Amino acid sequence: MDLQALFFTAIAAFAIGLLLGPIAIPILRRLKFGQTIREEGPKHHQTKAGTPTMGGVIIVIAVLLTTVKFAFGSLDTAMLLLGTVGFGLIGFADDFIKVVKKRNLGLTARQKILFQSLLTILLFGLLCVEQGNVSSFSIHVPFSNWALTVGIFYVLFLLVVLVGTTNAVNLTDGLDGLLSGCAIMVFAAYAVYAYWNTDYDVALFCAAMVGALGGFLAFNRHPARVFMGDTGSLAIGGGLAMVAVLTHSELALILFGLVFVLEALSVMIQVFSFKTFGRRVFRMSPLHHHFELGGWSEWEVVLLFWLGSFICAFGTLAVLSH
Repeated sequence: MDLQALFFTAIAAFAIGLLLGPIAIPILRRLKFGQTIREEGPKHHQTKAGTPTMGGVIIVIAVLLTTVKFAFGSLDTAMLLLGTVGFGLIGFADDFIKVVKKRNLGLTARQKILFQSLLTILLFGLLCVEQGNVSSFSIHVPFSNWALTVGIFYVLFLLVVLVGTTNAVNLTDGLDGLLSGCAIMVFAAYAVYAYWNTDYDVALFCAAMVGALGGFLAFNRHPARVFMGDTGSLAIGGGLAMVAVLTHSELALILFGLVFVLEALSVMIQVFSFKTFGRRVFRMSPLHHHFELGGWSEWEVVLLFWLGSFICAFGTLAVLSH
């Protein structure tokens, strides 16, 4: 496979995303799938109330159609799509309950853990089929040739990777175009990394995700005409986690997606500090709101995080290439 195939895959997904936007947005608006803005968030975000959400279906459909066209046929592709669509469906259920059923919390924590665990077990089963020998499952340490063999216990590590990644990515979805742009950087870097390591189906999937996110960004940039909702953010996180798993770079994903990690850490630090000491470390968490309340415009914060994501993703890629 040559680089031209990656380019065409990304362009195809981008075109599908652009075509789906004008179709999906009016439908979401007609169904009254409008975003509810939490009252404890920045006050100026209240003007976004009612903007159509669940637009992540645009991303999922574009990735699904493009990947099936250009890379379908391998078990790797099946697992990538299962991770994306599976977590996307969990997000869709969460969004549906919030928006349609008017229940602020969506799925309960127990329900989310149950669905995520079942999906993880299914993905682990497919990994077992591909690998053949359960005892050979290992965790590779970045920047070294060392790997820790964990065998059947890899299923627990897989659950941590999938749940941790999807939640971190989900927390990053708080400003117009923020997650879309950051995810483009990470998937683009992973497309190159997978290509270098001859994981061609993974590379094509990453290219499809880059194109789909680019097409969605045309409607999600500030001021956003549509939000992706948990439908999109969990699908992105699920797909990204499986990319890391199939390229044996689960720990390196921390560096590729460092912006996502910092967003999640800011929430954990804020909660710990407030519950323990009664003080807030940040003006507001996740981290992007800290900058907003510091006087930065939404667009300035988004550009900063895009740049940070680019540096982290491609900086990690550069180091791993040596």
